[in-house]
Amino acid sequence: MKKNKQGSRTRVTVKNTTERRESRRHDQKETLFFDIKSLFTPRRGKKLKTNRYMLQTSIIVVALFLGLIGYVVKFTLKDSSSVAQSSYNKRNSSLSDQTKRGQILSANQKILAYSENNEAGDEIRHYPYENMFAHIIGYTSYGKAGLESVCNSDLLTSHEKLMKQLSNGVASKKNIGDNVITTLDTRLQKAAYEALEDYRGAVVAIEPKTGKVRALVSKPDFDPNKLDDIWDKITSDSSESCLLNRATQGLYPPGSTYKVLTALEYMEEHPNSYKNFSYECDGQTIVNSVRISCYENEEHGEVDLDRAFAKSCNTAFVTLGSKLDIKNFVSLNKKCLFNQEIPFDLAVKKSRFELTQNSDKSEIPQTVIGQGNTLMTPFHNALLMCAVANEGTLMKPYVVDHVEGADGTTVKETIPEIYADLMSEKDAKKLQKMLREVVTSGTGYNLDTDLYTAAGKTGTAENEGKYAHAWFVGYSNVEDPDLVVCVLVENVGAGSKYAVPIAKRVFDSYYNNNMKEYYSQKTDIESTQTNQ
Repeated sequence: MKKNKQGSRTRVTVKNTTERRESRRHDQKETLFFDIKSLFTPRRGKKLKTNRYMLQTSIIVVALFLGLIGYVVKFTLKDSSSVAQSSYNKRNSSLSDQTKRGQILSANQKILAYSENNEAGDEIRHYPYENMFAHIIGYTSYGKAGLESVCNSDLLTSHEKLMKQLSNGVASKKNIGDNVITTLDTRLQKAAYEALEDYRGAVVAIEPKTGKVRALVSKPDFDPNKLDDIWDKITSDSSESCLLNRATQGLYPPGSTYKVLTALEYMEEHPNSYKNFSYECDGQTIVNSVRISCYENEEHGEVDLDRAFAKSCNTAFVTLGSKLDIKNFVSLNKKCLFNQEIPFDLAVKKSRFELTQNSDKSEIPQTVIGQGNTLMTPFHNALLMCAVANEGTLMKPYVVDHVEGADGTTVKETIPEIYADLMSEKDAKKLQKMLREVVTSGTGYNLDTDLYTAAGKTGTAENEGKYAHAWFVGYSNVEDPDLVVCVLVENVGAGSKYAVPIAKRVFDSYYNNNMKEYYSQKTDIESTQTNQ
């Protein structure tokens, strides 16, 4: 009994002690609050008022100082690189007086740009492949463009050994600038360039698993070696716009290639019933007071979702598209990089998607089949297909593989990295199946070959011109995708007739030149050298 009373007193004592501690903490917090509050509360007395104003001023100064520190950190980590690379940076002009501009090379070790001195001692820039790489490599006269602009600082920075630089300084010789090694392959670029022939348009080829850009062609083009002779002509002829990089800066209605996103949204909204979709196509229909026809009024008969996709049936897609949840559809387009900055070494124009919840219903039918106000670049279209081919994950695209000194030492390199998950793996696999049927039994039949398997989507986009823009975007080796190719041909007609054959020549070049094995072996050798 005595022990129980002692135990009870002990518990009461502990409880009282705990309550006193909590009370003291509360009192301390209140005291601190009132002390801080008093600093900003007017009081009588000249000295107190002066101290309060001094403290307020000190707080403002500290806040400004912290803001300045934050800006310096942001500039150092994020903005400094772009400022350093800018062709408008006067520091680079002084570097060109001390450093001979480095070379730009392809992934298969071909020189794409180099400098040499003429008889007068002037440094002249040369482009061995002339027009072929004009837009992606760029030029250095009349300003700078392409990689010549983006990598300007790298090309004018020398990592030669210190003693070599000192001896060059004594002898009044220029140091040798660093070389930029790209991901581009001259064989694939040539195939794309020649396949596009004299058409206006663009071709983009990207490895979906790494984000490496293997080819990027735009036409009309120009010879960067002859800018002095042709500059006035090409800048005054607005009808050609040959300086425009159509792959990254050209905006076009995506036509039926956009049905990839319409189908994706429909499957996301109907995960358990999308396979039950059925529609009887008689070549035309009216939805939301808008008349929509299939290409050349072709009648596809009864179609499910897969067949409607393979045959590119417009009437089926406007029917299912008119019932989509517009709020979710807008979100999907934003997620898939519409109206967003596109990550790349070169600037890419934002694609446009203007449909909103407040839009008139008459805008929906045209939008869901890639017409209306929807516009996108060929580069963006290629990235969407990269995500589909890579199980829904988009790798960050890049064209600068690494920078190396004149002695071959790597200065910096780009490591493949995930940019975003644009869709689930499950949805990506559904789309892969549908894209495969486009080739085996749909509008992409010209890609059906024994050399490789292929999947993709054709598009025929109406525009202000007399003829439609022809599109194709797809990938090869469907079980383990190797390469994504996007083709856009301006004002010619059907994508199946004009864009698909161009894509086929690019895919053929990739496999006929054993590029997959070439780059796999190259990677293994580089990894071995690094480990040693």
